[in-house]
Amino acid sequence: MAYTEERKRYILAQFLDIISCISDKEYQKRVWVRGEGPEVDDFDETVCHFFDDGDPILKKYKEYNITEKQYQLLVQFRDFFESFVDGDRPYLPEDFIDTPEWAKIMNLAKDVLKAFDYQKS
Repeated sequence: MAYTEERKRYILAQFLDIISCISDKEYQKRVWVRGEGPEVDDFDETVCHFFDDGDPILKKYKEYNITEKQYQLLVQFRDFFESFVDGDRPYLPEDFIDTPEWAKIMNLAKDVLKAFDYQKS
């Protein structure tokens, strides 16, 4: 199924919103750890949405008007994030949120957002 340009922009924006959550430690503490709203989210849900939404975008990145540089940053981030998720790590966000590995993931996420000139709405 082919998406309209407007739909692709929306899908990409939603994907960048997920990356924004991964980049934002205060959001993670507030929502993932303390369960304070108004957002309803957790780490596992974020992981599922990231890969479910992101993999199709990466497969057809040119259709989403993603530049080669942006694509390379997304792939780098995805690979590092995937190794963290699949690796031997603490299960709960409160146990990994202050680790050097998580800090690297947040920094890579910030690099991705910067490459897209992303501003949280």
